[in-house]
Amino acid sequence: MTNGFFDSVDDVAERLAATGYLASPAIATTVFLADRLGKPLLVEGPAGVGKTQLAKAVTEATGARLVRLQCYEGVDEARALYEWNHAKQLLRITAGRGESWDEARTDIFSEEFLLPRPLLTAIRSEEPTVLLVDETDKADVEVEGLLLEVLGDFQVTVPELGTITAVRRPFTVLTSNAGRELSEALRRRCLFLHIGFPEEELERRIVALKVPGLDAALTASVVRVAGALRAMDLRKVPSVSETIDWARTLLALGADRLDERVVRETLGVLLKHQDDIVRAGAELDLEAV
Repeated sequence: MTNGFFDSVDDVAERLAATGYLASPAIATTVFLADRLGKPLLVEGPAGVGKTQLAKAVTEATGARLVRLQCYEGVDEARALYEWNHAKQLLRITAGRGESWDEARTDIFSEEFLLPRPLLTAIRSEEPTVLLVDETDKADVEVEGLLLEVLGDFQVTVPELGTITAVRRPFTVLTSNAGRELSEALRRRCLFLHIGFPEEELERRIVALKVPGLDAALTASVVRVAGALRAMDLRKVPSVSETIDWARTLLALGADRLDERVVRETLGVLLKHQDDIVRAGAELDLEAV
């Protein structure tokens, strides 16, 4: 069963905008199709462009429940899918010393002793749910095999209990910073969306929305400088979230324009490596932007 969260592409754009997420036409279209087709959505792009925020915005726009699996190196089935409450099982076995193992086994491998983790929680949910598998590329390859069953048929097999199939498919978002290449098998199960850095006009709108107290001319200058920095050969170019942070910084400082002193003293908000700050200080031409 698909979610049917959205009526049209325009409905997606309007409802996400109401949460503070300004979606490009490509983003709104892909979100609508993922919802209408009941397919997982794989979102790739550099850090800080709004991949995770997209899932949160869909959650807020639809009034759904958010279930999040944060991936990292070493995350395994017990953390992602389910595990058994071993302490409770041991207490149950100890309390029933007079019974046979077959009798005890039937009891301890039951729902009462099951600890569902994010994937199983989302599959079993009967209410509208958004499943966020965040930073999928940080998980080990073995975890992808687990995701194939979950995302292919929206079902989970628990050997002791059988196969659990979703009554209502969660709206599923997988994010990736492309730290490693995800398998073709996983990609085939998903719709794909790449979120890059927004065009200047859209980024101005985003900054104006998030930092409404900043002067429009200064907002435009902030966005142009961020764009100029992204064109440089830096270790880490500023993300949209860092552009917003810089705008908030300038507002807090009471700056009314960008000059060399203000930029030099606040570059650490935009850039996170000293060699990037040095290069930007040498190459950035404020008059040109």
